Amino acid sequence: MYLAFCGLVIVVALSSLGSMGGGAYSLIGAVFILVALGVLLVMNWADFVIFPLVTNLLGVSFQPAKDYRIVKTQDAVVKNVNGLFYATGYVTANVFAYTFKAEQQQQDQELKAVQAPETWERAVMNIGFPFKYHVLSAGLDVQKVRDELEGKRSFQEFQLSRAMQAQNVNEMTVTEIQRKINVLQTKIARIGEGEKPIATIMYFETTAVGVSEKAALDLLSAQIKQLEVAMSGMDVQLARIVGRELYTLFQFNFSLPTTYEEAATNFDIQS
Repeated sequence: MYLAFCGLVIVVALSSLGSMGGGAYSLIGAVFILVALGVLLVMNWADFVIFPLVTNLLGVSFQPAKDYRIVKTQDAVVKNVNGLFYATGYVTANVFAYTFKAEQQQQDQELKAVQAPETWERAVMNIGFPFKYHVLSAGLDVQKVRDELEGKRSFQEFQLSRAMQAQNVNEMTVTEIQRKINVLQTKIARIGEGEKPIATIMYFETTAVGVSEKAALDLLSAQIKQLEVAMSGMDVQLARIVGRELYTLFQFNFSLPTTYEEAATNFDIQS
């Protein structure tokens, strides 16, 4: 969301270049915006592409704890125990944050809740190795979340006003914005009725063992693929965790954050 907001600021800045009247100032402004856009893209891909690529090319590994090592591909933690290699990896499993999820009927939600245990059992019975399913939650400040939702609603109302005033009104755009406003209003109403907003990090953890590091890593990749296939029927987002987030989740095995601020970055990543 932070990166999306920064991107929106850049788009607004680009659209306002014409008001600078051209000349040197306009050129400087354009260069500055392009540099900011480049930095934004680098930030977006640093953990998932650039950082693992650099460490892989240079053969750099990290030691997150004694006797543990994060491999150069940044997607697994390895430990050598008496000649056997244990490789641990993680997969995100956070519930899909559908844009229009708040519009779903209450009956659908109740039906999903009833079917959830059976769906989970069907998924797990196809997995032939142990794994852990982690859920890390923290209650949010109600007023802060409400203010944020109201700010988003105001922005969507502004977007709706602009769309309605356009010479050629795009009905699909107007309908989409109106639905987003309804969703935000529903969330605000739920908070007003006493519902407590919660931030959650959810992920799977699995470990593979091999007589060599490569054997352990290959088996780990196979287990993660099997997890992704087995859980694909669940209403969760599945993606292998790489980069800085891998180190953070590994540390959760030793200690958990004591305040919301300590875990806020991870909540933002998986929101």
